Amino acid sequence: MNVLVVKANNRPASEGVSSKMHEVFMNEIGTDLDIKTFDVFKEDMPYFGQDFFDAMQKSAQAEPMSETEQRILTASAKAMDAFMEADVVVFAFPLWNMTIPAALQTFIDYIYRAGVTFKYTEEGPVGLVPEKKVIILNARGGVYSTPEMAPAEMSVTYVRNIMNFFGIQDIKEVIIEGHALDPNAAPAIIEEGLERVKQAAHSLQGIKA
Repeated sequence: MNVLVVKANNRPASEGVSSKMHEVFMNEIGTDLDIKTFDVFKEDMPYFGQDFFDAMQKSAQAEPMSETEQRILTASAKAMDAFMEADVVVFAFPLWNMTIPAALQTFIDYIYRAGVTFKYTEEGPVGLVPEKKVIILNARGGVYSTPEMAPAEMSVTYVRNIMNFFGIQDIKEVIIEGHALDPNAAPAIIEEGLERVKQAAHSLQGIKA
């Protein structure tokens, strides 16, 4: 089984809770799986925009490309290949300013591709990778699971919606929240969440490709 771990927090594990979640997951996942890590903060990933569209057009017509166009084409192909080769995709990321880190947004922009991860039909868009499984590891200092705050949460909700759009329904979520609100309770909140991270990692041992 191929597991892709998309790491989207460049804070050290001692400071970033989702970074600690990633660290614990990697320590617990076992060695009998084919595991690849895609660190969006370490990859060369130009922002998605006109350069990407120009690069795609020039590539199709075998025209010379600028350095930026070649960079973004190479970067997007690397992200897409990693995503498509994976049986399980693990996203480890924080909620920053009520949404996902910009580098993770770029990764998603790269894999959001008509004809590859979804297609348009007369009945509407259809996801093309329903066989994949996804695990979401997310940390947020506030509490966004209440009915009042849920509409403001645009990180897990966004990633889940994109994966659903790709046809993926098998999505597990491990969320640690509220640790910034009560410093006294924070250690217990984080420890309980990390135990759930360990369980998520151990659950992969029973999945057959």
